Amino acid sequence: MVNSEITYLLGLLYNTDKNFLISKLKKVDNPLILHYFAANYNWNSVFEVPTVILDNEACDLGTGLLMFHYADGYRLLESSDEILSSSLEEWKVFLRKIYNKLLSLDFKSQDISFDPELTKIQKYKLKKNNPDLPDVLISKSPGKEIDIPKI
Repeated sequence: MVNSEITYLLGLLYNTDKNFLISKLKKVDNPLILHYFAANYNWNSVFEVPTVILDNEACDLGTGLLMFHYADGYRLLESSDEILSSSLEEWKVFLRKIYNKLLSLDFKSQDISFDPELTKIQKYKLKKNNPDLPDVLISKSPGKEIDIPKI
């Protein structure tokens, strides 16, 4: 990652104007910038921004998987009833959307690898509760492994 990309990413991450941020993220055509942004995003914030990343054509499968797990998608895999009973409507909508997009592999590229780093025991328990659980949700995605800078 070059200095100009780091500076651009810093500007996005620390911008408090949500409308400005959304307009900029919609125009990003570099999958790595979207990936780095998602990895450094404050996941306690609103899901409107990650939805913009997910809807961006440049969003890679690895970034989608990263966002699913960073948004606590593991809880959905563990107990979908718990998610359905949650009062966090925006979170439920985001999880449902990203879940469906991952299942359909609706991504233009699969160049960035992301590993949810689930243990064999976690995977076993998930598969035991749901034998039809697709591997795409719990396994390392295809693509090149990249180091994610903490910004």
